[in-house]
Amino acid sequence: MHLFDSTNTATALLTNLLKSSSSLMDSATYFLLKPIFLRGFAASLHFVLLLALFVSFVFKKLRVGDGDQGSKERFSNNKRFLFYKQTLFCSLDFLVYHKHGSFEIQYLVSDLVSVFTAFFLCYVGFSRNECQDTLLEQPLLNGDSSSINGLESSKSRGGDSLTPYANAGLFSILTFSWMGSLIAFGNKKTLDLEDVPQLHSVDSVAGAFSVFKNKLESDSGAASRVTAFKLLKALLLSAWKEILLTALLAIIYTSASYVGPYLIDSFVQCLDGRGEYKNQGYILASTFFVAKVVECLSQRHWFFRLQQIGIRLRAVATTMIYNKALTLSSQSKQGQTSGEIINIMTVDAERISDFSWYMHDPWLLILQVGLALLILYKNLGLATVSTFVATIVVMLLNYPLGRLQEHFQEKLMESKDKRMKATSEILRNMRILKLQGWEMKFLSKILDLRQVETGWLKKYVYNSAMISFVFWGAPSFVAVATFGTCMLIGIPLESGKILSALATFRILQDPIYGLPDMVSMIVQTKVSLDRIASFISLDDLKNDVLEKLPKGSSDTAVEIVDGNFSWDVSSPSATLKNINFQVFHGMRVAVCGTVGSGKSSLLSCILGEVPQISGTLKICGTKAYVAQSPWIQSGKIEENILFGKVMDRERYERVLEACSLKKDLEILSFGDQTVIGERGINLSGGQKQRIQIARALYQDADIYLFDDPFSAEALLGLLNSKTVIYVTHQVEFLPAADLILVMKDGRITQAGKYDDILNSGSDFMELVGAHKAALSAFDSKQAESASENEISGNENKSGDRILQKEGNKDSQNGKEHVVAGPKAQLIQEEEREKGSVGFPIYWKFLTTAYGGALVPFILMAQILFQILQIGSNYWMAWATPVSKDMKPVVSGYTLIMVYVCLAIGSSFCILARSTLLVIAGYKTATLLFNKMHLCIFRAPMSFFDSTPSGRILNRASTDQSEVETQIPYQVGALAFSSIQLLGIIAVMSQVAWQVFIVFIPVIAACIWYQRYYIPSARELSRLVGVYKAPVIQHFSETISGAATIRSFDQQSRFQETNMIVTDAYSRPKFHAVAAMEWLCFRLHMFSSIMFAFSLVFVVSFPKGIDPAIAGLAVTYGLNLNMLQAWVIRNLCNCENKIISVERILQYMSIPSEPPLIIEASRPNRSWPSHGEVEINNLQVRYAPHMPLVLRGLTCTFPGGMKTGIVGRTGSGKSTLIQTLFRIVEPAAGRIMIDDIDISLIGLHDLRSRLSIIPQDPTMFEGTVRSNLDPLEEHTDEQIWEALDKCQLGDEVRKKERKLDSTVIENGENWSMGQRQLVCLGRVLLKKSKVLVLDEATASVDTSTDNLIQQTLRQHFSDCTVITIAHRITSVLDSDMVLLLSNGLIEEYDSPARLLENKSSSFAQLVAEYRVRSDTGFERFN
Repeated sequence: MHLFDSTNTATALLTNLLKSSSSLMDSATYFLLKPIFLRGFAASLHFVLLLALFVSFVFKKLRVGDGDQGSKERFSNNKRFLFYKQTLFCSLDFLVYHKHGSFEIQYLVSDLVSVFTAFFLCYVGFSRNECQDTLLEQPLLNGDSSSINGLESSKSRGGDSLTPYANAGLFSILTFSWMGSLIAFGNKKTLDLEDVPQLHSVDSVAGAFSVFKNKLESDSGAASRVTAFKLLKALLLSAWKEILLTALLAIIYTSASYVGPYLIDSFVQCLDGRGEYKNQGYILASTFFVAKVVECLSQRHWFFRLQQIGIRLRAVATTMIYNKALTLSSQSKQGQTSGEIINIMTVDAERISDFSWYMHDPWLLILQVGLALLILYKNLGLATVSTFVATIVVMLLNYPLGRLQEHFQEKLMESKDKRMKATSEILRNMRILKLQGWEMKFLSKILDLRQVETGWLKKYVYNSAMISFVFWGAPSFVAVATFGTCMLIGIPLESGKILSALATFRILQDPIYGLPDMVSMIVQTKVSLDRIASFISLDDLKNDVLEKLPKGSSDTAVEIVDGNFSWDVSSPSATLKNINFQVFHGMRVAVCGTVGSGKSSLLSCILGEVPQISGTLKICGTKAYVAQSPWIQSGKIEENILFGKVMDRERYERVLEACSLKKDLEILSFGDQTVIGERGINLSGGQKQRIQIARALYQDADIYLFDDPFSAEALLGLLNSKTVIYVTHQVEFLPAADLILVMKDGRITQAGKYDDILNSGSDFMELVGAHKAALSAFDSKQAESASENEISGNENKSGDRILQKEGNKDSQNGKEHVVAGPKAQLIQEEEREKGSVGFPIYWKFLTTAYGGALVPFILMAQILFQILQIGSNYWMAWATPVSKDMKPVVSGYTLIMVYVCLAIGSSFCILARSTLLVIAGYKTATLLFNKMHLCIFRAPMSFFDSTPSGRILNRASTDQSEVETQIPYQVGALAFSSIQLLGIIAVMSQVAWQVFIVFIPVIAACIWYQRYYIPSARELSRLVGVYKAPVIQHFSETISGAATIRSFDQQSRFQETNMIVTDAYSRPKFHAVAAMEWLCFRLHMFSSIMFAFSLVFVVSFPKGIDPAIAGLAVTYGLNLNMLQAWVIRNLCNCENKIISVERILQYMSIPSEPPLIIEASRPNRSWPSHGEVEINNLQVRYAPHMPLVLRGLTCTFPGGMKTGIVGRTGSGKSTLIQTLFRIVEPAAGRIMIDDIDISLIGLHDLRSRLSIIPQDPTMFEGTVRSNLDPLEEHTDEQIWEALDKCQLGDEVRKKERKLDSTVIENGENWSMGQRQLVCLGRVLLKKSKVLVLDEATASVDTSTDNLIQQTLRQHFSDCTVITIAHRITSVLDSDMVLLLSNGLIEEYDSPARLLENKSSSFAQLVAEYRVRSDTGFERFN
């Protein structure tokens, strides 16, 4: 194509070429280059085409005579005939022949174009590919209604069907027509995930990950550490074919984009009447057009495939991180909290995906600069050296800014990690925070962390504004340097050459603009790769800890010889010391000991979770494990129990029966199909425990490990032939064991049968003695009347720990009450807005910062910049002569000075624009963050029960990041590109106002296309947002349940699930990218046609047009298609990105809890002084359409007395407590504490005056001090005093940092019992008059339980203590007992009176408990 610009004709060039190399050529070569041969060759090609067409046409006619041809076949043939006509037209082209030698080059071009077009059309015409993929049966929009109806009727087209891309023909791939069907479908209905086709195998995780894994393993080997470089190498090699293809497309695009600047000078000369041959103008115009089409095709496919690679790499990285998290050792996990790991998976893997955009930029930059310099050298000679120097200076200027950007980015990520870690911990424990009235304190903790983050964010965005200024100013700087040099060394400036130079500078802008982005992206990607590589290199669980023997090969089920194990290998003292024991198949082994003696660690050690220091551990058979704190997956109850096994209905029913789950399932509206919220949020503690026991039983394993199950006897019955090892605090379950291990300080101090060890040591006597003391509260007379009845202790038999969480909304009143209104699962699909993003969202976003006051100034700066830019170019074109022999209008000095002034002015406009945009964006992000977090923290508990934390975290991380670093600049880019487009049109219409004839319909068509595209694109973008949360949620669930997953050997199933959720995210993402390219391709073609029209018009009517100004119009026109597509692309990106603002605003409109403080009715400081709780006709329901859970309770808990509350699951115990703390508001009735109606005072005043020891003992990351006293209200002396009272003082004194000893995430470096004692310490510090114990003794042994009871008796003797009973012994010394049944009071009296009446439900409960305990102690007694 460069040939067309030469001053000689094509014939002359050929002759010169022949002359210069005649000595090297023989006569055959000479003949090949003669025009007559070229003409003959072209003619014969045409003839072959004609012949092929004729034969094919006759053949088709003969075949068509069947008569039963359907309409589709007819349409197909008509379609082919259409192509025949076009091909025929191209083929007949050779008949036109002129004898003028000067026209040879035109006909050469015309022949080449027509032959290739004919080949292409023949390919399309003959293509037998009838599938919908080529989509030529439909118009360009693929809006054929019959096909749509077909799509709607067939559900399989979405979820199950493969993407049309996989089987698309060449034409369909080139024009992105394969996307047409989905876009058309999206216009008919709102797209859902099942409407989006499956990915092609190479793009799906399963296909891509295996390739990547092989590459990484072949490079790294098994032993060596994975480095960032090896990781990058494996990632790139896993998609090397696509990467090479994109490199080729990038080269084609770059070459095509320089055709315009190369030919502009010739075009200006031609318009000035200095054309070198006739019709040169038309040939140049068609060359411009062809170059534009090639540029469009290569760019669209280059971008599409880059993003395709990005999606693939992201999926691969995510899967690798997920698989690693499943195998992390406990020590590695301590160094990485779940929040940090989640951030690596979400942020860093996403960054690798973004990097794909930039992967070719480093070498492409050199190519672009090189081509630009060649063109400039042709026009301006030696002045090109100064262009090169100026470009290098500009790029070097970027280096310090890039380094700063890297530093700020790294710090920003670190601070974001810390904030996200704290946020996820707070969301997990929001119920505790609300009950304690601590949520605002923890919100301020988040805001403090955010303060640090925004410090780095501010530096980051201001630095990017500087970069923006430098690089928008760069082209002007380079131009001034170049033209100044021309003046100094006397190179004459002509308008054609100047316009060519300006067009080249504009293209050079791209690599220069792109450089800061590229540098910052490479930097960010390096940071992310380092983070991922260091995570991948963490230590895995050692496989050699556990020696697995083949099933049935040994009588021994578990054997440990001289075992020393430690959670922290570097620690001087081991966690478990000198462990020796042997368990045969079918034995029952009980493990007991005081809090913190190493019981749970022993089970973990058998699972292979604790690093081994010395000794051997053998295990024979499959294992199943029940953890102390239940791990439940979100999903149906049935799925949790089956846990990957197939359904065996008979076995399933037996398991439900054994675990007492039948009654629970009757209570839940959907039975075992009830969808459980995250971490089992809508289940009580007892239900969670029973479900995880059922999960273990259903597995039918050989060895069962139970960490403190509530009902050992029920389990031992079902597992009579299995090996069972159980940790228990309930001494009455010990006699049933074949072997009892007594633990103290990580050692097994006693081992043997009950009788043998009872008299041989003090540790065991201590435990049994404590239990005896508890039993002595019973009067022996009452113990005799043991009888089974309807309430025979479902509560205690299954040892139910219930926290009747809000989620348990459905029908807690048993069967007799039908739910009023529609049944609804608690955890709903994530809400997503439908339809277009309304203007109010944009308006809210624009006016958040300073009421939108900065927006007009930003726009004004951009308009001024545009005017000055065009003005400076206009000045250069107007003030320089068209050719050497014309006299310049102004002197060289004036020319350059005016240009410099205009350039400086435009640079300052850019500085103002960048700075104001950054200020507005930063302010908006900060305000949205603060408002959203305040709304989340003030939301009622029901919001957290029904919203998985993944959804909230997604908004706090991903959406917030978009608002900070993407959306303001995207909205800005839309405004700026629109202003630029208007500027170009203004310049072009100066030359040929007739451009508007084409411009108006083309713009109308573009807008129509954009409207047609946006419904599908918007929904695809929303689907991307919605399906990101399940990936994060599944990941965070896996991290917390990794030990359980490994104990059931279910890693591979979880890895598969992860692949499924990852693909569900990639599918809409891939199709959203393709839809964008589908649109851009069509818009580019339109603008190319418009550009071609204006060129033809200028060439056809040159009179009265200034050639220099016409050249300027062409210079700008070269950018037209890019800019027009950029405007539409920015518009679409804005619509897609603004969804993040929409999602944040959604959470800013969550209904809030009642006020924290009501100034008008604040209770006095000493309230409650007496602690009398008066309940009057209390009715509670969880939602307006739900049934009543409490159905009119009336009673009084006397001040200063202990009241115990008992009742089976669903009787309303926990609901009563939640109403007392106003977690749930009553529907009718009221609660008075010391004559103050609690619903009339602020929540904070109420909750801060009551104390609670919650069911799940919770500790937060931080120190011992911050856990006991988060509000920092107490002195160290008071804290030590509280620690001593709850028997933790000595434990904390042992630690090196005393009160500042670290507590890791979830308090996992403290045992469950110790965490429970910390909760006791908190209430001792708070010294409230009303104390609630929500089954607080669930995870401690009997002696610790007695200790807690003793502490409470001693320090809360004058307080009102309300206990929800876990062990019947804990309510026996209460002053009053309240027995609830189905939300009504069944009995309420003192325990003594209730026990006197043998027929009372309470008496029967007690008798039943006594009988169980007695069976265990017969021998002892």
